[in-house]
Amino acid sequence: MNKFKSFLVNLCRTLLAITFIFSGFVKSIDPLGTQYKIGDYLEALNLAGKVPEWIQLITSIGLSAIEFTLGVLILLAIQRRLVSKLTVFFMVCMTAVTLWLTIGNPIQDCGCFGDAIRLSNSMTFGKNVVLLTASIVVMKWPLYQVRFISKTNQWIATYFTIVFIVVASVLSLYHLPIFDFRPYFIGQNIKKGMEIPKDAKPTVYKNTFICVKDGVQKEFDEKNFPYDDSTWVFIDSKQEIVEQGYEPPIHDFSITNEETGEDLTEAILTKKNYTFLLISPFFEVAEDGNFGEIDYIYEYAKEHGYDFYGLSASTDYGVKHWRDVTGAEYPIYTTDGTTLKTVIRSNPGLLLLYQGTIINKWSHNDLPTAEELNAPLNLLSIGHEPEDSTWSKIFAIVLCYILPLILLIVADRIWAWTQWVKKREQWLKEKEQWLVKKEQSNKLYQLLKRKRQMRKKIVAGNWKMNETLQEGIALATEINDALKADKPNCDVVICTPFIHLASVANVLDKELVGLGAENCADKEKGAYTGEVSAAMVKSTGAEYVILGHSERRQYYGETAEILKEKVQLALANGLKVIFCCGESLEEREANKQNEVVKAELEGSVFNLSAEEWKNIILAYEPIWAIGTGKTATSDQAEEMLAYIRSIVADKFGKEIAAETSILYGGSCNAKNADELFSKPNIDGGLIGGASLKAADFKAIIDAWKK
Repeated sequence: MNKFKSFLVNLCRTLLAITFIFSGFVKSIDPLGTQYKIGDYLEALNLAGKVPEWIQLITSIGLSAIEFTLGVLILLAIQRRLVSKLTVFFMVCMTAVTLWLTIGNPIQDCGCFGDAIRLSNSMTFGKNVVLLTASIVVMKWPLYQVRFISKTNQWIATYFTIVFIVVASVLSLYHLPIFDFRPYFIGQNIKKGMEIPKDAKPTVYKNTFICVKDGVQKEFDEKNFPYDDSTWVFIDSKQEIVEQGYEPPIHDFSITNEETGEDLTEAILTKKNYTFLLISPFFEVAEDGNFGEIDYIYEYAKEHGYDFYGLSASTDYGVKHWRDVTGAEYPIYTTDGTTLKTVIRSNPGLLLLYQGTIINKWSHNDLPTAEELNAPLNLLSIGHEPEDSTWSKIFAIVLCYILPLILLIVADRIWAWTQWVKKREQWLKEKEQWLVKKEQSNKLYQLLKRKRQMRKKIVAGNWKMNETLQEGIALATEINDALKADKPNCDVVICTPFIHLASVANVLDKELVGLGAENCADKEKGAYTGEVSAAMVKSTGAEYVILGHSERRQYYGETAEILKEKVQLALANGLKVIFCCGESLEEREANKQNEVVKAELEGSVFNLSAEEWKNIILAYEPIWAIGTGKTATSDQAEEMLAYIRSIVADKFGKEIAAETSILYGGSCNAKNADELFSKPNIDGGLIGGASLKAADFKAIIDAWKK
């Protein structure tokens, strides 16, 4: 099952990563195109003109960078829990948007892959449903993602990715998009791009006419339009696609002389010579700082017999403003603004045509200089189509981003391996030292064997925060009665919440069952609202108290110093202390269990005198086995308890170590108690959930009879 989960999660993770990286990248390198698409969304929401264009542009760069970065983080399994949740949130938002597009169709192309791949709204919604499902799978089991970079070095890859994609966006904004996925790419013949094959299927449209009569509005189609009834006044029309036919890559390019109404498209695209086209969707917002270079190119074109035209969708006022500011003398014709935004991502931008074929494109930041225009175009490199630079661009991306990332991954893996080797060597060294100590302490283990029968065998129940007062009294009574009917072969203790202690003490036979508390305060008395002192615990009739439990350390921040105070006060008030110690799963996997346990004992109980130590019972509880259903193997438990006994011997001597009762606490139950209790260093158990049912608790107690 785990293998299947791992396969499924990593398959979904790969699908998400590839999609996010591609989608984010193609939009990041065309920030103006993404901005235009955001403008379409705002228009569909009736917010056109209410959000400044600079905010739209920043949003464009930000959203694309987030998508690309998320894809890389998913691919490298960085911050697996957080990133998987962010991915689900991102996909929920995107799926909701595309559902709206599918139902309402306010925008025909959602722009999820920029101009690289165009999908219908329904296809995009289906794609997002698949990706959302994949993201939920990854979020459910995030830790099954295979890491490529260790946690220590993940920040490097994260920030490097963010910097790379933002820089790529800024460069594409300042110059032109790194890759041009639009139909007006260099090498495209515009006229051929507009051609429709003879056998192509035409698009079928439905035209609807909206008319009004006597205040009543009604829609008509072409068949039932009231041609003979002049009382119906036409007010609007709309066109819907009934059946999509073939649509050429370029279908909306036309050049019109507004003064004469003449269509100049054919004439300009069929010229036998070079033609410069200055493209500005709207002169009103065009960058006019480079007009000197534009004027020079115009003069150069006149000198060499090349045509030079301006194309814009501006109003007469916008054209006049441009001429006034720049002194432009070249003719300016009209072309659709959306088309011009598609032709070149720059306002203004410059196109060089030769017989209708796009030879070159320049942003207004990269216009040809006088030094470059020193001869006729046919003799200059810019007068010819540049060699395909796709592979050089890909190589640049590999060199600037992918290669450093790979080197980081390789360096990280080498570093992680060396760290593993060091830890392994340290572990082997410690193990060797431990074996030497074990050999040297052979007499101690012989003593343990002899004194095993003399040491107290204990089964202690820890009810934790369970049972009401009435339920607790009933459970204690049932346990007491069961042990009265069948006397135990070990000491039995039940540790209950504070509210039970006094009442439960009245129903227990002290000869059969000892009573303990689950905690006590680190203060003797005073203004400590909600705390219960050791003296209070003792006054209820309790004889034991559990201290140092992992849940107290984890949830309530109990430190070694706090526990040291608690232990002193408990002993001073005549309580026997069941002191807990143990390691987490991460510490166990890092082979730090010995040093963790030793530090916990040294910080809280190794300061005691030999006399005080007689009232200490130790309980080893691997945190990863508490309440999880997992249990340390009997050999793992025995190894740790043997180690604990050895460090007690180092501190207090072999005799005292041999007499110290050490319990195992970690999902001990009736099924595994026999095997655990058979080990020479395990003197019983600190039982959690299994102590809440009298029959289960009694079965564990009876393990000492076998």
